[in-house]
Amino acid sequence: MKHRFETQKSGSASKNFIISIIFFFLIIAAFTVGTTLVADRTDVQEQETLEQAINRGIVHCYSIEGSYPESLLYLKEHYGLYYDEDRFFVDYQVYGSNIMPDVTIIDRGRGK
Repeated sequence: MKHRFETQKSGSASKNFIISIIFFFLIIAAFTVGTTLVADRTDVQEQETLEQAINRGIVHCYSIEGSYPESLLYLKEHYGLYYDEDRFFVDYQVYGSNIMPDVTIIDRGRGK
């Protein structure tokens, strides 16, 4: 009888160990998915913030000077625009001094 109880204990222990391992990997998977979702949401917010900053600078320049900025560099030098140029590509198309420039922002990503 002693052997029979030992077998049940070791079987129960290995079953508990397997359940613990599965639970551990589920927690790791949930953590990974959660951090990925938060990072993606943050990336979108960063791009939206940059777009708002550029548009604010364009409108501010127009209200002060009476014409839209001729380049993105002008916004950087005269209106304090700063962004991570390695992370974002900004296409700034000017059509005239009295027509609002067309701005396209492309997220190059963080090693994507």
